[in-house]
Amino acid sequence: MQRLVLALVMMLCWALPEVQAGGVSVVPSGNRNAEQPKVPGASFRRTRAGKTTFDEKYEKIRDLLASDSALISKIKQTARQYDIDPIHMIGAIIGEHTYNVDAYDRLQSYYVKAAAYAGDSFRFGYKGQSIGDFVGKPEFEKCASFSDSYKLWSCREDVWEKVFRGNRVDGVSYPDNRFSAVFFQPFYAGQTFGLGQINPLTALMQSDLVARRSGYPKLDASDANDVYRAIMDPDKSLAYMAATIRRSIDDYADIAGMDISRNPGITATLYNVGNSAKRAAALAARNRNGGFSWPEENYYGWLVNDKLDELKSLL
Repeated sequence: MQRLVLALVMMLCWALPEVQAGGVSVVPSGNRNAEQPKVPGASFRRTRAGKTTFDEKYEKIRDLLASDSALISKIKQTARQYDIDPIHMIGAIIGEHTYNVDAYDRLQSYYVKAAAYAGDSFRFGYKGQSIGDFVGKPEFEKCASFSDSYKLWSCREDVWEKVFRGNRVDGVSYPDNRFSAVFFQPFYAGQTFGLGQINPLTALMQSDLVARRSGYPKLDASDANDVYRAIMDPDKSLAYMAATIRRSIDDYADIAGMDISRNPGITATLYNVGNSAKRAAALAARNRNGGFSWPEENYYGWLVNDKLDELKSLL
């Protein structure tokens, strides 16, 4: 009888969330889903087009990381600047190159690719309307009070979603698509760049944090070339990757009362899907309305947690 009571007590303690000072609940390690969530069809199509498989792509990026001690050293150094465990950065790189793009055979290829963009001239806009003119519209006036780049561009993204996306405004029809895809990707919608696979809007959002932590100059949306140089260069790309992960950890702590810093699968998921503040707010709302649930990994984050021991060995 005593053993049964002890077992029940232990099970109850395991089920209750670990709570830090300040009431922040620590998200347990590992996956919440027993099986990998469904991988989107677009990832399958990209992989088939490259005549490869997810397993082959995973092994390729894993082997690149394993063979490049200089890159691992840079990842560790950058992670320290943003007070995160470097495994979160490893997870993001693994996820991006397994499901979204194929890895180059060596890091030098990323530098060569970045240099190829340096001489070109780009601009952010839509149908002859520059991004500067667009965010100067009256609909964006409420965003002007934000000086921090993350809050400023998040506000502008919200205005896009509520007012412009899929609507006709002032005689212009705007696509039913993401802000980043319409105004910030002149090559084709959905394109991301470099080792960290950062999109330009994400870089603009993290610009102030990167300037403070890494010392890189702040980005300006009117200088698209400079934005592309930042996200294509592997060294700078690592800073924007770390800043994005740092931001998601802070958002979940501040908004949802969740410490996700011990679960690389969750940070990888958020790196993949974006909008960490909105997702943290949605989780907080669900938990306020009864019951309790942890954030869950998607297919991308599930792989990271599933391969965690192997990925930690890279460090």
